[in-house]
Amino acid sequence: MNLSDILERRRLRRRVGWWRAAALAVAVLLVVALYEAYGGAEPGTMLARPHVAQLSVSGVVGDDPAMLETIREIGEDPAARALVVSLSTGGGTTFGGEAVYKALRKVAETKPVVSEIRTQAASAGYMIALAGDRIFAGDTSITGSIGVIFLYPQAKELLDKIGVSVDSIKSAPMKAEPSPFDDASADAKAMVRALVMDSYDWFVDLVAERRGMPRDKALELADGRILTGRQAVGAGLVDEIGGREEIKAYLAANGVSDSLEIRSWDNVNKDSFGVGLARMGAKLLESLGLGWFVSEDILRQTGLVDGLVSVGQTDWQ
Repeated sequence: MNLSDILERRRLRRRVGWWRAAALAVAVLLVVALYEAYGGAEPGTMLARPHVAQLSVSGVVGDDPAMLETIREIGEDPAARALVVSLSTGGGTTFGGEAVYKALRKVAETKPVVSEIRTQAASAGYMIALAGDRIFAGDTSITGSIGVIFLYPQAKELLDKIGVSVDSIKSAPMKAEPSPFDDASADAKAMVRALVMDSYDWFVDLVAERRGMPRDKALELADGRILTGRQAVGAGLVDEIGGREEIKAYLAANGVSDSLEIRSWDNVNKDSFGVGLARMGAKLLESLGLGWFVSEDILRQTGLVDGLVSVGQTDWQ
């Protein structure tokens, strides 16, 4: 074996040794990071330390299976000692609000649930807020708008102007009513109003029950009006003006230590544990000066560290 071959072998050994050392360092740092982030866990609790779970409800409220699954998991996880629902929504479908409300009340059977009205929690948003054992709001938060509305387009006049008509053959007069192509009949309007009022009565009863007020008072407040947080406290729709400090004080008075971290669960069913590992791995490699070599996206694409994405669907009716 000549001298050049010997030198080449030594260089290869040094390279292999360096990569082994780097891989070991990454493995050790990953274990340490996982322990720091998820250590101290109770068995079967997402490897999480005791904490207060926080869930955000924002945008248009709709039928969101991912959110309902997250709420269920919070309820079943003993490491989540309480739940803070942070609201910034102007509402959405009545069914969407009803589904989230019922899921939150199930959680409240085993641990405190607090509603935090931030920018706004109106209509179906306030319906969700009612699930809290206590409702907090800011002085200028917007809430209320207790009511139900059914919207349908009317294109008859436009179609008449351009000379277009739409005919239909129906199995019964109320089928597909009200129609955007014809003026709604009195019977069609009565049918829709009965539908709206049935949902409205359910909403009003819910307000009266959850806020401990006579139905007449709840009915008076359920005229669609919106209120600031301060007005809502005066009206009995909100318990207290306050933020996280006041929420922690309330939870402490109900057996939940105020030293517990408030931890977001917003991405639990949208950004899985595997995707979290990809992010963590990328950060660790960056800390070793190897960020040029691999990124979070590349780690995902390898298929070695992958995760599931849950997408909820929102529809208006």
